[in-house]
Amino acid sequence: MDALATVTYAGTKKNLVESGMVADTPAVSAPAAEGEPWKVKVVLEFPRDTDPFLKSTVKATEAAIKYHCGKDIDVEIVTEFKSAPRPEVGQMLPGVKNIIAVSSGKGGVGKSTVSANLAIALARLGYRVGLLDTDIFGPSMPKMFDVEDERPYAVKKDGRDLICPIEKYGVKLLSIGFFVSPTTATLWRGGMATSALKQLIADADWGELDYFILDTPPGTSDIHLTLLQTLPITGAVIVSTPQQVALADARKGIDMYRNEKVNVPILGLIENMAWFTPAELPENKYYIFGKEGCKQLAEEMNVPLLAQIPLVQSICDNGDAGTPAALSSDTATGLSFINLAQAVVTVVNRRNREQPQTKIVGMK
Repeated sequence: MDALATVTYAGTKKNLVESGMVADTPAVSAPAAEGEPWKVKVVLEFPRDTDPFLKSTVKATEAAIKYHCGKDIDVEIVTEFKSAPRPEVGQMLPGVKNIIAVSSGKGGVGKSTVSANLAIALARLGYRVGLLDTDIFGPSMPKMFDVEDERPYAVKKDGRDLICPIEKYGVKLLSIGFFVSPTTATLWRGGMATSALKQLIADADWGELDYFILDTPPGTSDIHLTLLQTLPITGAVIVSTPQQVALADARKGIDMYRNEKVNVPILGLIENMAWFTPAELPENKYYIFGKEGCKQLAEEMNVPLLAQIPLVQSICDNGDAGTPAALSSDTATGLSFINLAQAVVTVVNRRNREQPQTKIVGMK
């Protein structure tokens, strides 16, 4: 025990004894025969199985025992955890029926706006919906749902400490934006970002869901690969504007999911900002980003065009105010998102009837 008291656990900045991590009295066994070593068995209890200091602490413990008690001692260190281990990949969301990735080839096409409104529209249709903001470096969902000041709390469930998602408008919501300052840039390496994303997926109490919407970052990145290696994504929805530059990047997004190593079905395309309609002239349509570019791409790629969402100032205003347009089916914009949700339900049901469940991409 004196030797263990010399080992500092980085998680608490205290030694193992002060940290209460020595789960049982160390067992010391004399040699069974001449020439055999003394044996020491130590049981250490860590907060969780994903503890970043686990390996270094175990090595330091073994070294301390050999240094203080004898270098020829046979040391056995058993690790236990206060919380139950995280479920394995493929079993992280057992209560979720459909996982929908909302993606775009480039930024600025309104993907997060579509994700928020799609989630709310599905909830208004009576479905149980979760929404995960996977854009670690540019989270926007807390503002879109007007919950920037909310802080998720942990609940104890099945021996694990789980994050409880924020619920609003009938949608369960989590975002890294709840845990970082909204005015400070998130300067993380890729490994830190993907680790945080896995926590939001596997260490949260999502419960039973009909649809789990993933608002992905623009482009193709580590975040997308992590999602593909962690979850069996039912299908992807690609958002683009009619502009040729956006469509060129949308093709790359489609290619990522259709890659032979990925094989995630493309459920359809959504043409956002399809035309501009001024409030004072609701019948007029001005095709400021081009006309029906996404419709043409859908025909070219042989996928459904799920919706054409107009560019209307109220959609932007409602998003900034935290009251997404889908909350009201009395408006043309609100109705367009309800129709989008119904189209997504239709294509998901057809996909589930005709295609096998998506396989998780192998780790490499």
